[in-house]
Amino acid sequence: MRTVLREDHEAFRAQVRRFVEREIAPHHAQWEEQGRVPLDLWQAAGSAGLLNTTLPEPYGAGGDFGHAAVLIEELARVNATGVGFSLHSEVVAPYLHTYGNPWQRDRWLPAMAQGQTIGAIAMTEPDVGSDLKAICTRAVRDGDHYVLTGQKTYISNGLNAGLVIVVVKTDPDKAAKGISLLVVEDGMAGFERGNALKKIGLRGQDTAELFFNQVRVPVSHLLGEENQGFRYLMRQLAQERLIIAIRAAASIEAFLERTIVWTRERKVFGLRVFDYQNTRFRLAEAKAKSVMLRTFVDDCLARHLQGNLDAERAAMAKLNASEMQNQLLDEFLQMHGGTGFMAEGIGSAWVDARVARIYGGSNEIMKEIVARGL
Repeated sequence: MRTVLREDHEAFRAQVRRFVEREIAPHHAQWEEQGRVPLDLWQAAGSAGLLNTTLPEPYGAGGDFGHAAVLIEELARVNATGVGFSLHSEVVAPYLHTYGNPWQRDRWLPAMAQGQTIGAIAMTEPDVGSDLKAICTRAVRDGDHYVLTGQKTYISNGLNAGLVIVVVKTDPDKAAKGISLLVVEDGMAGFERGNALKKIGLRGQDTAELFFNQVRVPVSHLLGEENQGFRYLMRQLAQERLIIAIRAAASIEAFLERTIVWTRERKVFGLRVFDYQNTRFRLAEAKAKSVMLRTFVDDCLARHLQGNLDAERAAMAKLNASEMQNQLLDEFLQMHGGTGFMAEGIGSAWVDARVARIYGGSNEIMKEIVARGL
C-alpha cells in the first residue's frame, strides 16, 4: 500500500480515470496522427477541475501536488503523451502564481484553470539546450516595453499556447545573472510560430519553433524581477524533474501489468510465453526494480508535499526513473515479439519514453548535479 496519497487523492484518481477513459484514450491515436490535441479537450479538462490542480481558487482547483501526481499517473497509465496538462498546470502555472503580481495572476491564471488559455515555457534555442546561461534571445528595454528578438525550439504546447513564458537575456554581459522571464501573449505583433515539429515520439504533443521579431512586450509582462530569471528557473526545476520520475514509474507499472497479461495469453511451441522460466525471471526482475523505484519516487513526492525536496534528490529521481523506464520498456517490447514493434501499445510507449532521458535537463546534467554532492 502506498502511504503518500490520502483518501481525497484516491477519490480524485477515480474522477481523473473516468475522464481519461472517456475523453482521451479513445481519441489519442487520432491526435497523434494530427500532431496536436484539440482545444475543446482543454476546456473539458478545465470544467472537470483537472487543470492548475495545485493552485487555490480562482487560479486553480485548490489541491496539492498529490492531486497533480495522480493526474500524471493516470495519463501515463494509458500513455497519453500528447496531452500537455502537466506542463501547463505544474510548470507554467506555478511560475505565474509564485513570481507573478496580483494583476498578472488575475489576468492569466483563471483562464488557464478553465482551459481557455494554454500555457507554454520557452527555454531551448536551436544552439542552446541544457546550458541556459548561453541563450541568445534578447529583450531590450524601450520605455514601457521590452523589444524581444530571438528564436526558441522544441517548445511543447507551442501551437496551442495562448501565453508563453519566454526565457530572455536582459543583460547579456551578466550570463546567468542577466536572464529574465517575459510573458508573451498570442497575437502580439512579431510573435510567430513555425509548423509542428515531427518527432519520433510524443507525436500527439504540439511541439513547435517560436519566432520573436521585434516583439514589443509591455514591462507589465515581466515575471518577477529583472535579471532574476535564472534563479527562478533553478527553484522550479526540482518539481519538473519529479514530474518526469512520477510519469516513468507509473508507465513501468502499467506496461509491466500489460506484459504479464500478454505473456499469460500468448503461446509459443505449445506453451504460454509466461511458462518459460526466462520470461518469469525477467518479469520478476522488472517487478523488483519497479517496486524499488516506486518506493523512492513516493519518498520524493512526500518530501515535495512537505516542501523539502532538494535539487540533488530530484535529479536522482529523474535520472534513475528515466533510465529504468527506457530499459524495462525495451524488455517488455521484446516479450511482445512482432506485436511489440507496432506503432501502438508498448511500441508507442517505448518510443515516447526515450525523451525522458533528455528533457527536464539531460541525464548527463543530472549526473553532474549528483556529483556535486560526492
